[in-house]
Amino acid sequence: MTLHLELVPVLSLVAGIVILAMPKILNYVVAIYLIAIGVLGLIR
Repeated sequence: MTLHLELVPVLSLVAGIVILAMPKILNYVVAIYLIAIGVLGLIR
């Protein structure tokens, strides 16, 4: 639970920086984020 709570803000910051740097990659960032959340949900 603690890992999940610490991971989400870090992923959000990284995604925000990447989107600001390369707006075209937004779709990939969103997809990867959703996959990561899904995998974490299944593992727990």
